[in-house]
Amino acid sequence: MNRRNTALRYFDENRDFMESYVNAQIEQNRKGTVKVSVKDKDGKPVSGAKIKIKQKNHEFRYGANIFMLDELETAEKNKIYRDEFAKTFNLATIPFYWDAFGPEEGKPRFAADSEKIYRRPPSDLCVNYCLEKGIEPKCHCLNYDFFIPAWLKDADVDTHKRALEKRFRELAEHYADIIPTWEVTNETFREPTAREYQTKFYKEDDFVEWSFRMADRYFPNNRLIINDYAVFEGNYVENRSRYYMQIERLLRNGIAHLDSVGIQFHSFFPQEREEEMAKTRYNPVYLYEVFNTYAKLGKKLQITEMTIPAYSNSDEDEAVQAELIENVYKVFFSHPSMEAAIYWNMVDGYAAFAPQGDMQNGENKFYGGVRRFDLSEKPASKVLKNLFQNVWHTETESATDDGGVAKLRGFYGEYDAEIICNGMAKTVTMPISSKRNNEFEVIV
Repeated sequence: MNRRNTALRYFDENRDFMESYVNAQIEQNRKGTVKVSVKDKDGKPVSGAKIKIKQKNHEFRYGANIFMLDELETAEKNKIYRDEFAKTFNLATIPFYWDAFGPEEGKPRFAADSEKIYRRPPSDLCVNYCLEKGIEPKCHCLNYDFFIPAWLKDADVDTHKRALEKRFRELAEHYADIIPTWEVTNETFREPTAREYQTKFYKEDDFVEWSFRMADRYFPNNRLIINDYAVFEGNYVENRSRYYMQIERLLRNGIAHLDSVGIQFHSFFPQEREEEMAKTRYNPVYLYEVFNTYAKLGKKLQITEMTIPAYSNSDEDEAVQAELIENVYKVFFSHPSMEAAIYWNMVDGYAAFAPQGDMQNGENKFYGGVRRFDLSEKPASKVLKNLFQNVWHTETESATDDGGVAKLRGFYGEYDAEIICNGMAKTVTMPISSKRNNEFEVIV
């Protein structure tokens, strides 16, 4: 059996499910109808006015981490990275790992010209880029025990809490009005071999609950997310229940400000295990079962970190990676509780746990980027662009009836609407959202 047949087996076997149910869910969950009333300056309805709408952005967030912003070897590579990121994604995950953000006590790395740290560009640099390009920034993450600065590792619990509260306060002062979404905790389930990384604070039973209460204090108007890999790793039933029960317990204990459940989707497994792992990771029916389970918590879901391996730069492997990405994104996009799907590394050769360009070690060996090390475009990148810029994109027109009303249907997102009447044209911004009634009045 060739690799394509192995990796795509369950998508092929469930083609009817994909083409009927999943596509129907996309139509139902990702589109809405907008009602436009056109009136003249006297308030009288205008019939026969032509209305053209063209989508500019999606309400659904599809992004990647931005860990290599201005960190590549040449100015040419950095320019391509900047340009192509903005052409491909509408959200950027910004690194706020504490050990790199605050390596020296009392000296956080906000400034864009801060000393460079590999895969950890300064926060102001990332935020400014997002504002320039119209990309939504997202924080990763407020509290993560694997990346504690050296000056805090031996601290007692109270000292750690004071330092962490200061971190929350400083970040809120700088970015609460700019960054809508904050991951509060990340990967709180640890294997026994990793216990050595935990400080005294992380051995406390309530450190996750404490973190969310503190986040609510300093980020009352932001979206707060819990994030973990404990959904698809290892024994699925066991890990699902641990994570599910953790969230359930938080909600039961009065943590109302938990807006979304983050689910990681890294397929970091050797190629020889792909046939085994495809039974779950690359199975649309199974994925729906997972998401339906977590949806019972009453919170939105996000695919917060995602890697689909190619394993090499061969034409066959890159083609399989692209087809897998196309299929899993269709499943993510279709589910009514899913609000975002975030790829992880955009470019091969700059992933974690290996030197840049070393394709034999760390996460680099999976060839999980959607662009190659030289920044050339892989089929995976073309697939993502095609889905969000063509397949799931609306450009349509209609005309007002005798009552001056026109109805149009499109994917949820932001639109430019052009109203043409009596030889005159007027353009307005028009959001079609799942969160409002989508009725607009335009005076011409």
